[in-house]
Amino acid sequence: MNAKTKIEDFPRFDAAEHLKDEGDIAAYLTVVLEENDASAFAEALGTVARARGMTEIAKAAGLGRESLYKALRPDAQPRFDTIMKVMQALGLQISVQPVAHV
Repeated sequence: MNAKTKIEDFPRFDAAEHLKDEGDIAAYLTVVLEENDASAFAEALGTVARARGMTEIAKAAGLGRESLYKALRPDAQPRFDTIMKVMQALGLQISVQPVAHV
């Protein structure tokens, strides 16, 4: 008899486990930014912060750890200054370029 595998038996994918260096982080955030979804970007920053250590990033950004978790959870709408503080704490910056028209 074939045993069925339940979805909850599979390990949960966590992108934070795959962000090994600055190149991985930059590529990940760039792809998310291209989706043009502010809440997805906030959540992606949360993933990066977890990969780097949420407590350390919160401290460097001048935020409480729990406040940072709340600001970067799915469907959060953090203030732009919060995003900039987290980016700086991560040693990252946002750059602007013109949109390529097809």
